[in-house]
Amino acid sequence: MRPSSTPRGYLQGVTAVVARNLIVWRAYAGASVVGNFGEPVLYLVALGFGLGTIVRDLGGMSYAEFIAPGLVVSTVMYTATFEMTYGAYTRLTVQSTYDALLATPITISELVAGELVFAGIKSLVGATCVLIVVAAFGLAPAWSALGALPLAFAAGVLFAAMALAVTSVSRSYEFFNYYFTLVIAPMFLFSGIFFPLAETPRWAQGLALVLPLTHVVAIVRPLVRGTFDPATAAPSLLAIVLLTATSIVLCQRGMRRRLSR
Repeated sequence: MRPSSTPRGYLQGVTAVVARNLIVWRAYAGASVVGNFGEPVLYLVALGFGLGTIVRDLGGMSYAEFIAPGLVVSTVMYTATFEMTYGAYTRLTVQSTYDALLATPITISELVAGELVFAGIKSLVGATCVLIVVAAFGLAPAWSALGALPLAFAAGVLFAAMALAVTSVSRSYEFFNYYFTLVIAPMFLFSGIFFPLAETPRWAQGLALVLPLTHVVAIVRPLVRGTFDPATAAPSLLAIVLLTATSIVLCQRGMRRRLSR
């Protein structure tokens, strides 16, 4: 009987994939964490306290206070995306790690789920590092900011599933340039991290609602600022759940086709 024939067996398979990735990650986790601390400092100094000196207050917030929550979620997006594009593609093709794992009783479904959970964990670590920096600068005035951490894991799974769906159809590393240029970069720039969406034209606001990062920013910013309202956040939470479920289905199907050949 295969391990995935029961919920317990499925969980064991997923855990085995996550454990394998964590063991490998230990070799370069230190450098990764240093980068997670250093990058938000540069953004806050250059934009928050540099450009912020000539930008008016935004809803009672300084510009540094406004962009700080967005730096947390952008770290989540980039961490999960890099891991499930370049990292996953390397395991899929160059290292043949997936073939080795599938030679064990681990199934494709367990493999994909384990990859997504691992990306979520890395995203959580990155978000934690950035939140520490934000708090050190005095830009996280409320304890509700800690609520951004479980959301960081969930958002990491979302962006990881989106990226893994792309990886399932990629034939080279160069293919990811399209994804980063046409999807990731627009999300980074136009999801409300650097300017209030409410002050943009209606058509721009409508387009922003299509971007998953917009909904994550809309929840994390009030959490960090201590103004979180469950009723206001409900539509964005629902959008995140639906987008995550859809992305997981797409990446599971894509990887199943790719690995079954």
